[in-house]
Amino acid sequence: MTKTVLEIRKDFPYLNEEKVGKKVIYLDNAATSQKPQAVIDTITNYYSYQNGSPHRGSHYLSMSATEIYEGTRKKVKNFLNAKRTTEIIFTKNASEALNLVAYAYGLKNLQKDDEIMLSIMEHHSNLCTWQFLTEKTGTKLNYIYLDEDFQLDMKSFEEKISDKVKLVCITCASNVVATIPDVKKIVEIAHKNGAKVLLDASQIVAHKKLDVQELDADFLVFSGHKMLSAMGVGVLYGKFEVLKEMNPFLFGGDMIEYVYEDYSTYLLPAGRFEAGTQNVGAVASLGTAIDYLEEIGFENIEKIEKELMDFAFEEMKKLDFVKTYTTTKENRCPVIAFNVKGAHPHDVSSILDSFGIAIRSGHHCAEPLHRYLKENATCRVSFSFYNTREEVEYFIEKLKEVRRILHLGH
Repeated sequence: MTKTVLEIRKDFPYLNEEKVGKKVIYLDNAATSQKPQAVIDTITNYYSYQNGSPHRGSHYLSMSATEIYEGTRKKVKNFLNAKRTTEIIFTKNASEALNLVAYAYGLKNLQKDDEIMLSIMEHHSNLCTWQFLTEKTGTKLNYIYLDEDFQLDMKSFEEKISDKVKLVCITCASNVVATIPDVKKIVEIAHKNGAKVLLDASQIVAHKKLDVQELDADFLVFSGHKMLSAMGVGVLYGKFEVLKEMNPFLFGGDMIEYVYEDYSTYLLPAGRFEAGTQNVGAVASLGTAIDYLEEIGFENIEKIEKELMDFAFEEMKKLDFVKTYTTTKENRCPVIAFNVKGAHPHDVSSILDSFGIAIRSGHHCAEPLHRYLKENATCRVSFSFYNTREEVEYFIEKLKEVRRILHLGH
């Protein structure tokens, strides 16, 4: 039986206004999601009754921790439709996963005058990482820009790509302008030109079902905390034939095969890239988060979020004092960047917070994109399947109040 949104909200402690003791309208889901009770219970239960060091003992707790850890790896493999569990590497977040690829793949395979292609929409994690690589290897960055509707300029991409491009790094969804690029087409074009492709799925993984075999990307990364799990766990998916040729990123316990006095040998992936004691509690919570999302169903999630997104966008367009920076395309993620004319985004955010509404203000870790938009900062609302139409209506009502409080009009 499909849950209603009101039933779903009961699963999230922070959305229970009676217990929290104040009005709660959480519209900063692109930053991090709220957590259902099932995820919180998984973490509590792990540290209460299952806490052990995985892969390191023959006693019950160690074996239990190993079972939870490797069981979640299998769950992620099925969630992404990867070919094998050894293609799933746990990291602490998407940023670490991107750095892993830069160090373990980039330093080994990219050299002077090679090119990395990025979009201007990238989160800093998928941009600064590659700037580091250019400094170390002499590789050059080549950017793809946007059209008037904030869509990726695919014609420019096809014109710019060449055999000099060795790596294409693209977000699956913009955390500012809501654009969802045609990453499958990007992968096809890149592969025809001999380039590997890395997809940053951090902003899409909680909203749409992903299939890495269908996408055919060489790497894909995401953070668990944006899809209901605890902070402290991320995922790097990589094609096994690529991963096995990569050098270790970190060194230490659990990633070794044999250690001698003067040299060591290392495990095959995924173990090669998981040095040290892992955050098993957070990994366990990711498994429960996947179960929860699949129970709700991505078809239902997309339907709820599209209705919220479309309603909010249309209502905001009616406000002549609001400027939006959001694609009008039907296929978009549930994010609206905007500014109130004459008001600083931080002031708007602070005033809305006084009404119990949580939004984001700033450059959203996308400073080059904001510079491209000719804005220093924007406000951002972002929706999840546990938000309601009534919350959007209240947000619109209080957005009008912001002008009055700042003496910008009525």
